[in-house]
Amino acid sequence: MGLGVGIFLAAVGAVLAFAVNTNVSGVNIHTIGWILLIVGIIGIVLSMIFWSSWAGPGYFGNRRRTTYVDEGPGPY
Repeated sequence: MGLGVGIFLAAVGAVLAFAVNTNVSGVNIHTIGWILLIVGIIGIVLSMIFWSSWAGPGYFGNRRRTTYVDEGPGPY
């Protein structure tokens, strides 16, 4: 699940949990909304955790620099 899917699920869950006032027989809309909201928030958090680990440790901060020395033309 990506960041966009997590945000979408959280938004749909919030709408169902807080803004819908209808009753459907056999289904509790508010419970489905809370479940979607929680799953969306967990998806967002996990996406952010894995997003920061994709580059590997120290990629952005302490990146090693490589120096190339050009010694001129060879002895031909």
